[in-house]
Amino acid sequence: MASKENAGITGQLKRWNEAKGFGFISTENGQRDIFIHISDLKGMSRRPIVGDTIHYQVKVQNDGKNRAINARIEGVEVVQDHRSKKASKNNKNRTLILIALVAAIVIVAFALI
Repeated sequence: MASKENAGITGQLKRWNEAKGFGFISTENGQRDIFIHISDLKGMSRRPIVGDTIHYQVKVQNDGKNRAINARIEGVEVVQDHRSKKASKNNKNRTLILIALVAAIVIVAFALI
């Protein structure tokens, strides 16, 4: 089984390595701690701290270890990712420039005919 996901699991952040952006969540049922990476806490207005209550899903990785995914910190505001908006705006600007360039080439080509 390559991956398995469960919904609605809650645990408490037991350890956190700020420098490396990962930690471990203790589970309510006392089973093995769950690995969590900062990339699975998208949109949180702050980074996690030990003691935070984390809501998450579990994915069983190819190596058989559990990982928290689609996680959020209880009581912490979710914010939009401004980088994705900026990237989208840059892509729109590039598209407009490309359209203008193609139009200019077509106009010049017809003028030379």
